[in-house]
Amino acid sequence: MPASKNGNSTFKPSKKFAEPNYVLVIHGGAGTMVRDDSTPEQRAMYRAALSRALKAGYEVLKGGGEAMDAAVEAVSVMEDCPLFNSGHGAVFNVAGKIELETSLMVSKPPASHPAMSSSRRGSSATLITRTRNPSHLARALYLAPQLAPHPMLSGAAAEAIGVSLGVRQVDPSYFWTEARWREHRRGLGLPEDPVEYPRPEIPDDTNSETTDVASLSDDKDKETWEPLDLMPTGTVGAVALDIRGCIAAVTSTGGRTNKLVGRIGDTPVMGCGFWAEEWERDGGLVKRTWDRLRGKSKYGGVGVSGTGDGDYYIRRAAASNIARRMQYLDESVDEATQSVVNDLFKEGGLGGVIAVDRDGNVALPLNCSGMYRGVIRPDGVPLTAIFFDEQLTEL
Repeated sequence: MPASKNGNSTFKPSKKFAEPNYVLVIHGGAGTMVRDDSTPEQRAMYRAALSRALKAGYEVLKGGGEAMDAAVEAVSVMEDCPLFNSGHGAVFNVAGKIELETSLMVSKPPASHPAMSSSRRGSSATLITRTRNPSHLARALYLAPQLAPHPMLSGAAAEAIGVSLGVRQVDPSYFWTEARWREHRRGLGLPEDPVEYPRPEIPDDTNSETTDVASLSDDKDKETWEPLDLMPTGTVGAVALDIRGCIAAVTSTGGRTNKLVGRIGDTPVMGCGFWAEEWERDGGLVKRTWDRLRGKSKYGGVGVSGTGDGDYYIRRAAASNIARRMQYLDESVDEATQSVVNDLFKEGGLGGVIAVDRDGNVALPLNCSGMYRGVIRPDGVPLTAIFFDEQLTEL
């Protein structure tokens, strides 16, 4: 396999999008899907779920809302969908338990919270076991500096703060799905049948919010489903740019299938699995003039969410590395993300990233067989793709 797959990696806003200029890009995991082992029905279900997430975030941006809220809305849809390795579709650790992770970061304080310190740009949580939508917890922690002054919290302490802020909790059985449970057993060399873990009794008030996989398929009587990605290591994520120039990155995951108990991946580690930042462009008169001629603003910025084998993203500080390449090497978002994804591949790290710069340019490079991905702009048309050689198209 070549070192990197472009996957329709860069999208530049056309002139008609100059005002307003907002965009949302999402991913639903990368690395373990095989086209030959998939069916048209499976692929359609995943793309329908991606489109649903894009539309949810788009409604926030279209109404002038915050990038942070748009990204959380998009990620929440994927957390509620059992197709993806987050929330209701999360994978199990080696002990047969769910341990979730999440993060949020903004390039500058959101307009709705102007008093927020500019040095406080994000929050993350790990080892989460009861929070229905981990992305909601990340946002709540970020917006509560007095209760959560630290950039990263874990376990029961993080969830207790979430409860005090109104973040919804569920019984751990809510996260169970038969498909992920069978993968867990299969990966440990244990018999898949009988299914020993009890099917959860989900209260009626959650059924209306959790995605019914059958609703994404033409076969409305379909009660069972098989995931397209086997033994996943990926995440779900969203990066949004709002009309005020704020970029937000939100990521959520169940981690690696059969990970060790207590393992922490790149999703909650700032600078590794996620990043958002803006900076004032440096340079003398000649460079500033050249930047203006090229249509570059006074400020640069980027938001990043990664997906794949997170251990490698940690070792490479992948997400913040993209920002540094853009800031100090004057690389475009396409060049910077491509370089980082190539470096990950050289060291054995399979996956991809999504990124948005302050001008609304989008990059979605990957170095593996596929990455669930999509983008939506002010025209409201969700464009999605799965495999490395696919163009982003409308479903």
